[in-house]
Amino acid sequence: MQKRIVLLGFLAILIVNDSIAQRAEKKYSRADTLRGSIGAERAWWDIKFYDLHVTPNIKEKTIQGFVDISYQVLQKGKTMQIDLQQPLAIDSAFDIDKKKSISLNFEREGNVYWIHFPTNAKIGSAKIIRLYYKGIPQEAKNPPWDGGVTWSKDNLGNPFISTSCQGLGASIWWPCKDHQSDEPEDGASVSITTPDSLMDVSNGQLKQVIDLKETHQKTWVWEVKNPINNYSLSMNIAKYENFSDTLQGEAGVLPLNFYVLGDHVSEAKVQFQQAKSMLHCFEFWLGKYPFYEDGYKLIEVPYLGMEHQSAVTYGNKFKNGYLGRDLSGTGWGLKWDFIIIHESGHEWFGNNITTKDMADMWIHEGFTNFTETLYTQWLSGKQAGFEYNFGIRKNISNRAPIIGKYGVNSEGGNDKYYKGSNLIQTIRNSIDDDSLFRQTLRNMNAVFYHKTVMSADIETFISKSVGFNYQKVFDQYLRNTSIPVLELSYQKEKKKLFFRWSNCIEGFDLPITFKTDKDKKKIAPQKNNWNSIDITEGEEGFFNPAAIEFKYYIKVKELASTDSF
Repeated sequence: MQKRIVLLGFLAILIVNDSIAQRAEKKYSRADTLRGSIGAERAWWDIKFYDLHVTPNIKEKTIQGFVDISYQVLQKGKTMQIDLQQPLAIDSAFDIDKKKSISLNFEREGNVYWIHFPTNAKIGSAKIIRLYYKGIPQEAKNPPWDGGVTWSKDNLGNPFISTSCQGLGASIWWPCKDHQSDEPEDGASVSITTPDSLMDVSNGQLKQVIDLKETHQKTWVWEVKNPINNYSLSMNIAKYENFSDTLQGEAGVLPLNFYVLGDHVSEAKVQFQQAKSMLHCFEFWLGKYPFYEDGYKLIEVPYLGMEHQSAVTYGNKFKNGYLGRDLSGTGWGLKWDFIIIHESGHEWFGNNITTKDMADMWIHEGFTNFTETLYTQWLSGKQAGFEYNFGIRKNISNRAPIIGKYGVNSEGGNDKYYKGSNLIQTIRNSIDDDSLFRQTLRNMNAVFYHKTVMSADIETFISKSVGFNYQKVFDQYLRNTSIPVLELSYQKEKKKLFFRWSNCIEGFDLPITFKTDKDKKKIAPQKNNWNSIDITEGEEGFFNPAAIEFKYYIKVKELASTDSF
C-alpha cells in the first residue's frame, strides 16, 4: 500500500490543510493520544483473531452486530480500551469462557470504551471478549479521504454500499483495538447480512453463504487467513456479478476474483486484465504476493478506491490514468489504470509491511507510489519509468516534514506520496545497481513479512542491505523540507571538478554517480566542504545539471571559476 484528492492527485485536498502555520497550531488532545498510543489499557493484551458480524439497515442507514475478539494476555490488566466512534454505541460486553459467559461493566469516554474485568487473567492465557453494538455509523463525506460508510445506489437504483476508513479508523463502523501496531496474527472472519437480492464482498475467501429464507436475507461469510490491519477490513454490498481467473505466480496458483455491477462486466473484463501484468511486475520487484491463501480481488465501489487487503476496491470508471488524467504530466501515467496499480501496490507496502504508528505512513505511501514507477518501467522501459518519477515531483509541496508526530494518530505531511517515491528513486540511483536494489526490496518484504514496523526499521534495513549508511539521507528527506543543492565548479586549468552540498542538514552525504558513454564516476560530496575529482580531456560535459536532477531529487548549481578552490 498507497490516497487523497479528486483530479489533482491522491492528496491535494489535504496538502492545503498541511501548511506550516496550521501544523504549528495543531494541539493534540487526550482523545488523540488515546487513539494514537499504546497505553496501559491496550498494552496488556494482544489481538489474535477478529470475528465480526454486521447487519446493516439500508433504509435507515444504521448497523447492528457484534464482534468476538480473541486475544492473548501479555501482562496483568483489568481494564481494556476498546475503540468505537460516536454515535455508534456498545450495548453489552461479555467475557466468553468455555464454561460460562460473564457480563462486563464498561463506561464511555468519547470514542473510547473502558471495559472492566473483575480479576486479572492468567498471563499467557487465550481469551475472548464479545461486544454487541449498534447505531448510525458516520457517513462518508468524501471517500476515501474523509471516510465512513457510503450509502448510494447504482444506475438501476439498487443499493451500492461500501466502507472506507484509513486514517479515520476501523472503529468508525465496528468496535476494535484501533491501532496499526496490533494486527490479528490468525486473521479474521467477516459475516455481513444483506437482503437476498444483494451480496457482500469482503476480505479473504468466501467460506459460506447462509440463506435466511424467513427474513429474505443472506449472510455472506468471508475468512481471512493472514494478519490484517483493521482499516483493511471492509464491507461492500451491491448487486454484484463475479468473474474469475488465476495467476501462476511465484508461490503457485493465485486465485483472482472480480466483482462489478452487472452493466459494467464487459468493460471490466477488458480493464481488469491489467491485474495480471501488475502482479507479475510486483512479484518480480517486490517478492511473492503476500496473501496467496486469501486470494486477490478487485471490487467495484461507489468511490475512487482503497487498498483493502486481498479485496482492493475500485472506482476509477474503467479508465487509464487517475480518472483519465496523468498525475505525472508525462503521458506515461495514461498507459495504465492508476487505482489498479497503486492500490494493489499496497498489498506489499501497507498490508504486508504495516507501520506501527501513523506517523510513519510514508512507508505505505512512498513505496507504493514508487511501484507506479516500477510498473511504468515494466510496460515501457526504464527511461519511461524515470520520466514518470521525475514528472510527479511537481506534486511535492515541501510544506511539512513527511514523518508526523508519534503517539497521536498523526499521518505527517502529505509529501509522503510523491516525495517519498522520489526519495526511493534517489537512493536507487545512488546505489547504481538495480540488481542490488531489487534484491533489497524483495528481502525487505521477506524479512518484514506480515509484520508491523517503524520507519527506523526500514531505514536501517536499507542501509545494511546496500552497504552504505543512508541515515542522513533519510533524515534530510523525511524529517526536513529543504531540497539539497549540489554545487559544482569545473576548473578547466586544473582539470578538476569541485563539488559540495548546501541547503541541507549537517552530515548529509548522498553519493552521486555521473555516467558518460565510456565511464562513470561516483562522488561523495560533503556539506560546505569542497572536494574534487580529476577530469580528463573530453569528460567536461558529463556533469550535466539537468541529467543529474533527472535522477536525483536535488537541485544543481554551477559556480564560476574562482580562486577559492
